[in-house]
Amino acid sequence: MPTWQQLRDAKLTEYEQAADGWSKVSNRADAARIRVDQEMAAPIHTTQKGEAQTSAGRDLTRLGRNYQYLHGECGLVRTTLNALASELSGVQKQLGRALDDAADLKFTVNEDGSVEYPRSTELPMASGTSPGTGAARPGAPVPYLPGAGEANGDPNKGKAEDIAERISQAVSGAIEIDNRYAKILRELKAPDGLAVTDDMLLDEAHDTRDVQKTIGTYLGKDSIPHGKSAADNKEWWDGLTQEQREEYQTLYPAEIGALDGVPSVVRDSSNRTVLDESRARVRSELDALGPEPPQTMVDAAGRTGSNPDWVLWNAKGGTRFQSQLKGMDAIESRFDRTGIDGLPPAYLLGFDLKGNGHVILANGNPDTADNTAVYVPGTKSKLEGAAGDIGRMTRVWKEAHCLDPSQSTSTITGGTDASHTTVIGHSYGSTTVGAASKAPGHFAADDIVVAGSPGVQTFHGLPYDAGYIQTVPSDEAFGAHRMAVDTDGHSGYWDEDSLSLQNQGAVVTGRYNQVVHP
Repeated sequence: MPTWQQLRDAKLTEYEQAADGWSKVSNRADAARIRVDQEMAAPIHTTQKGEAQTSAGRDLTRLGRNYQYLHGECGLVRTTLNALASELSGVQKQLGRALDDAADLKFTVNEDGSVEYPRSTELPMASGTSPGTGAARPGAPVPYLPGAGEANGDPNKGKAEDIAERISQAVSGAIEIDNRYAKILRELKAPDGLAVTDDMLLDEAHDTRDVQKTIGTYLGKDSIPHGKSAADNKEWWDGLTQEQREEYQTLYPAEIGALDGVPSVVRDSSNRTVLDESRARVRSELDALGPEPPQTMVDAAGRTGSNPDWVLWNAKGGTRFQSQLKGMDAIESRFDRTGIDGLPPAYLLGFDLKGNGHVILANGNPDTADNTAVYVPGTKSKLEGAAGDIGRMTRVWKEAHCLDPSQSTSTITGGTDASHTTVIGHSYGSTTVGAASKAPGHFAADDIVVAGSPGVQTFHGLPYDAGYIQTVPSDEAFGAHRMAVDTDGHSGYWDEDSLSLQNQGAVVTGRYNQVVHP
């Protein structure tokens, strides 16, 4: 945008209309992904068998992934165009004010941006000007200010210099904005093909970071609540326009996906983007290490010892990458099981690879569920073992649904709250639950179930690491309702068709009269 005339005449609504078009494509892609996952998967599992079912399931997974990618990329184009229109609007208004000032003073703005003004005939004339006018250009050696006695006794010269400088600054700003946004818009494109590859997902993550840098303060991450309550987060989200919600979701999926109080469908969509990109990145990093070497080797003397090649491979993250992929595969596997045995859609309410990795996954939408069960795992839980934790809450959902199909139930691996809420603490997870129940504030649970508990932290004020705690939740002195258990082992409480599992289903659905006591 090299001239002030082009900036003045720019129809910024065209950028906004284009952004609206990309927004529609993005939203339709997200809606299509949801239909694929929630409406098309179940018939495939119930009507197809064998290779036909496997092939159809694979195609649906690819289709859903494609829609997820379209949702993100088109959303980035939308946000970029809206930010471009917003920034250009600022300099366009700056130019407009300068032109208005020139018109009010009866000054003439020339094609090159210089400003002609009436001047005193007693002052020397510049070359190319008529006897009664002067020409002011930007870049004056001193900052002239309007006012009598300035600019060699000609106040109009100072005013004209000021207007010319403002016009120049507006045009320069527009050129900088145009160049900055042209670069990122050229990058927002995808290769031909029907499958979204890991390279495309990594490129999308790169595009997201570039858009964040390009748009500056148009949509800052600092505006997203941090460390607030779910109620506060909900108030912030409800106060946004729909367009702002979509742009935050596209540009900051990890932050929005982790925000309690935001609708589960929004968090799920955001976290699936984080999951897809994380999975692609970890696979890429693992592939870059090459095949895993043998862990041990035999030397010339026949002695077995550590293989230096494997030690180096592991030090670079080999085992960690494998563990992370195992956990992410478990999440994807749960997505693929929607519809099998009536299993409801899964909602990914939280995901990251920090530390041991974290996942919050719900069977069914907790926002609309009549009953909610939240599973808090033990201290040794890692993303690598997500399959076990997800499987336990899947079985609890099945049991609760069988007990009362008339009520909707959501079982969650990780955390949230709803109407009738049951928190299930396993191992030292029960200790965490105990601490939370006694902490200041409201503990949003109607029932607490503990299994394999070493002791609840708050009993008699003893911390969990105080050593042997004589009274544990299973002891009569604790005062809890003891449920019959017919399973063995530290994690057998969720064995299918067990009384231990049936009792949990009865508590989750509020059917306390069906709980079997020892």
